[in-house]
Amino acid sequence: MPDDDDLPKDLAHITPAYKRALWIVVLINVGYGIAEMIGGFLADSQALKADALDFLGDGSITFLGLLAIGWGLKLRARSALLQGIFLGVMGIAVLGYTIYRTQVLHVPEAGMMGVFGFGALLINVLAVIILLPHRKGDANVRAVWLFSRNDALGNILVIVGAGFVFLTGTSYPDLIVAGIIASLFLQSSFSIIKDARNDLKQSESS
Repeated sequence: MPDDDDLPKDLAHITPAYKRALWIVVLINVGYGIAEMIGGFLADSQALKADALDFLGDGSITFLGLLAIGWGLKLRARSALLQGIFLGVMGIAVLGYTIYRTQVLHVPEAGMMGVFGFGALLINVLAVIILLPHRKGDANVRAVWLFSRNDALGNILVIVGAGFVFLTGTSYPDLIVAGIIASLFLQSSFSIIKDARNDLKQSESS
């Protein structure tokens, strides 16, 4: 049996409703991430591929958040730290590949970009609604919330990018959107890592 000091100090977010919410978010993120990745290759859209990676990353990180429920503050903070680092690596990878694609330009299929982007937006709005009551808590809880919020923002950008690809007939809007999504990854990574380090300090001082 764990000592009382090893248990979470705030049990408010550890409820059956929160666990159900996380399971739903895991399933819809992984499922749509696979579908959108296929769509990204079919449409030759870097923005869709970046968004699909975001979905798959969200599913994995949310699953880690689900496993972390009931862990002590230090372990949950370390879990969040891993989430932040993972998100940062994803951001750097997407940014790097986007820069590469500026040298190898292919005009993506705007219609397919728009369809998948709109479908992704619906999925993420659903995830945001599911997680909205559970957005406050430790670094681990906030990490899950930030991932879902970023997804919804990224999907709006994909739809806007698809419109500009259609209007301009070039791939540049697609690449710009992919770069913005990568920047969102990095910004959230910094925020999650900062929260996790604060929680680690709190656990060490308690």
